[in-house]
Amino acid sequence: MNTALEFAATVHGDGRGGLSDELATPGGLARWTGSTAPDEALRRRLVELRWAVRALFAHATRAQQRLDTPRLPDLDTALRLVNEAAARVPSAVQLDWHDGEPRVRRIDSADEGDRLLASLATAAIEFLASGERSGLRACPAPRCVRYFVKAHPQQQWCKPSCGNRARVSRHYHRTHP
Repeated sequence: MNTALEFAATVHGDGRGGLSDELATPGGLARWTGSTAPDEALRRRLVELRWAVRALFAHATRAQQRLDTPRLPDLDTALRLVNEAAARVPSAVQLDWHDGEPRVRRIDSADEGDRLLASLATAAIEFLASGERSGLRACPAPRCVRYFVKAHPQQQWCKPSCGNRARVSRHYHRTHP
């Protein structure tokens, strides 16, 4: 799965009409990143970036009202947050000369948290600016807040269980007016 989609998918429906957030606690952040030292400040910055990425996905897919809509920043704020996060790791190119051969190396002075934010923001920017964005969809199933890339022309939902939930919901509404 695409890194930007994986990041956006850290919030999803909880199965009871609410949202479940994998980054809600420092422990959740540690599990998602594989980090051994969760940092609350970094967790808050990642959550803010994630809502910004989701806002850009919602804009790109023209998603209707969903469970996460009240938490999404407006388009200008989302763009600013993602672009600022991507710019957190300015790098410089340096030339080394070892064993008679020139080599290029990139250096930066960022910490691991800034590198993580920048890499996730960059993944979102590259995804949204790529041709792959044309396949991006917001799952229309009831209570689902996931985004997915349409893999084939018939695909309507992010996963089969969402298709089942949508069909059950349609059947219920037809038989219980």
